[in-house]
This record gives sequence, structure tokens and C-alpha cells, in this order.
Amino acid sequence: MYQLNDLLHLMARLRDPQHGCPWDLQQDYASIVPHTLEEAYEVADAIESGDFEHLPGELGDLLFQVVYYSQLAKEEGRFEFDAVVDGITCKLLRRHPHVFPDGDLYGSPELPRLDEAAIKVRWEEIKAEERAEKAAAPEQLSLLDDVPSALPALSRAAKLQKRTAQVGFDWPDALPVVDKVREELGEVLEAMSENDPDAIAEEIGDLLFVTVNLARHLKVDPENALRAANQKFERRFRFIEQALRESGRPIEDCDLETLDALWGEAKKAEKTPTCG
Repeated sequence: MYQLNDLLHLMARLRDPQHGCPWDLQQDYASIVPHTLEEAYEVADAIESGDFEHLPGELGDLLFQVVYYSQLAKEEGRFEFDAVVDGITCKLLRRHPHVFPDGDLYGSPELPRLDEAAIKVRWEEIKAEERAEKAAAPEQLSLLDDVPSALPALSRAAKLQKRTAQVGFDWPDALPVVDKVREELGEVLEAMSENDPDAIAEEIGDLLFVTVNLARHLKVDPENALRAANQKFERRFRFIEQALRESGRPIEDCDLETLDALWGEAKKAEKTPTCG
């Protein structure tokens, strides 16, 4: 079987100025980013659908993105793939002192068993130390400095909220957040009554943000929850399309009442147990 070094060699051949692939030679960091995001989502899709047969292939596609960036950096004299491996290994050694207390990757000392809460506290302390090391000016250090701007909006909202909750900027439980959801919905309705598009967009954003906060308090990952809702919507709408095809009715000729009735049938079909 091919090994990691073979993949690195392949990448270098693709970028060879004389004999490489014309498409690959045209790429740069920015042009590869959309492919990286797509490959990450394809990994997530394979896991969510239980398609473990194709998961190795999807993981390989994602690994290739890391190899690609590393090759670009090598060409520019910035760093090589080994630096990526070394960096993540050092970081994980540092962030897991409960497993590697002396920072020795291959050591196997007898360790006291720490509870999850203590591990989480130490993890956040170490990340705070890392943020301080990265800060150009310590007096400008923010708790939010390393929350990536490119995260999906729901995930980033949850991460921002989780980070500020560490210093007590948070509701004590979910019920006050429910009240805030109602308040934000009222403000959306008010903006609608004034027919102010900018205000409507702003208030919708506030409503989404506080809904993420509610999900976080209820221990629900908002990004995963919305992905599941998207899949459910798609599944039910496909049921409607199939039902109309079987009856020979074009979907464009159906009114909303007909489509809504079929939507109800789709919901019932999901709840009905199958035999065998």
C-alpha cells in the first residue's frame, strides 16, 4: 500500500513546473480553500449517513488538502509538511498533561485519573496561554482572538457564546434564553410592521444568534441540528415529488393545500414502523 511519503511525492510531481499538472500549477492558497471546505463537509456527510465504506476515500480527499497547502508553503520556503505534523503533535502533548505529564510522547507513567471537568478547565487554561503567546500586544488580548472568522455562522455563534460564558457572561440556564427568543421574535415583528429591510435583517440575525444560545444551553450543537433539519426537509420534499410522479401530476400544477397535505403524509410515513 502507498504511504504518506508517496502522497507527498505525488503532490510535488503535480506541482512540477515543467512536467506537472496545468490545473494544479495554477492554484494558490485562496483557490484551494473552497475545495477544503467541500471535502470537510463530504467527510461529515459520510459519517452522518453511515457510509463508512467510502469514509476512507473522503478522509483521503481531506488529507490531500493539507498536503496541498504544505507543498505551496514548501515552494515559498515557509514550511514543510513535517512542520505541520510536528506542530500538531506538540500542541496535543501540551494540551493533554493528564496523559503526558512530562511531555514525553512515548512515556507511559502511572497517572491519577482526572475527572472530565478538571480536564476541561485545564484545557481552556492552556488555550488561554496559547492565545497570550500569539498576541502581538498583550494589552490587546481578547478572549475571542482565536475563534475563526471562516467558521459556519451557527458554529461560530456557539463558539463565541461558549468562550464568553467562561467569564460569566451568560444566562444561568435555558429558561431566560427562551424569554430572550420571544423578545427577539417580537423585535422581528416590529421591524416587519415598519417595513424596514435593514432592520428586519438585523433582527433576524439577533433571533438566530439567541436561538443558538438556547441550543447551547440545551446541549444541542446548532450546526448539527440544522443539518439534520435540512436533511429531514429534503427527505420529506422528495416524498412529495415521488408521490406526484406516481400520480402523474406535475408539481407546478399543485396548490399549497395539496402540497401541504402530501407533506403531512410524508411525516406520517416517517413515523410508521416498517415490517421485517
